[in-house]
Amino acid sequence: MWLCMVYNETDTSVDFRLCQDFGLILSVFSLIYLLVCFPLGLCYNVLLIVVNLSNKVSMTMPDVYFVNMAIAGLVLNLVAPVELLSSTFTRWHAWEYNNEVYITLLILFNISSLVIMYSTTLLSLDYYIERALPRTYMSSVYNTKHVCGFIWGGAVLTSFSSLLFYVCNHISTKMVECSKMQNKEAADAIMMFIGYVVPAVAVLYAFVLILRIRKESTPLDQDSARLDPSIHRLLLASVCVQFVLWTPYYLTLLVHTVAGAPGYISNAHYLPTYYFLRCVSKLMAFASSFAMPLMYRQMNKNFSNKLQRLLRRQVVT
Repeated sequence: MWLCMVYNETDTSVDFRLCQDFGLILSVFSLIYLLVCFPLGLCYNVLLIVVNLSNKVSMTMPDVYFVNMAIAGLVLNLVAPVELLSSTFTRWHAWEYNNEVYITLLILFNISSLVIMYSTTLLSLDYYIERALPRTYMSSVYNTKHVCGFIWGGAVLTSFSSLLFYVCNHISTKMVECSKMQNKEAADAIMMFIGYVVPAVAVLYAFVLILRIRKESTPLDQDSARLDPSIHRLLLASVCVQFVLWTPYYLTLLVHTVAGAPGYISNAHYLPTYYFLRCVSKLMAFASSFAMPLMYRQMNKNFSNKLQRLLRRQVVT
């Protein structure tokens, strides 16, 4: 790994051995992900999208959000092998990429993370609306499709706002406008607040409302239009899994924002540990691209029926 080469010249043999050990562990984790998690995520995300889009009539509001997350998962699947096969993650790297590729990967990663987090958040809020007002059309499939479109648009706009800081951090300081914006910590702070703090508060608020609805006995509890009870378990599991997998990554952004660039930390002894934890946290974020469709496949009992109908239609044709 490139960081170990720096330590070989500048630091003690103990720090260099520690960095080498971290590099080996990270290389093994990356290899396992590419051999197991990557193909599973790719197959199950495509399967989730194809099965639901081929049964549009029977799609529900949660199905639309999970399709949206599956599309974002496919984008992560495209980014993952490019990053994991570079020298940042593995000793046996296949290539090195320049700043332009780095910026492109960062944009795609940030857009995917925002889409996944906000799809999960709005799924929680729409589930509450459906529980509280089951006869309303506020959380209908039609409206949800438009909401998902706005999610992608908002994610792109938000990513490009922080993109300016990243771009100016990688180009020549001769440009006066960019030299004043060379602050990667500011970009991380934007992503931390918009990509994690806001969704976390919104999900917490939605769950408080849902728990209040569940405790109150109303005539609407027997309404036939209410969502399948298994959706509640799927919602709870998806929210927990997403925040467990994404929280470490956003914590590393918080550390980078508060402590400043690691290269300027006076005690360089902690640099290998920081970079190791940052890479592991990104691996966990990539893992959400296969954890979500697998969970949807296991916990949504309507998925098997949709898949069987699709297979029967293919056999007939």
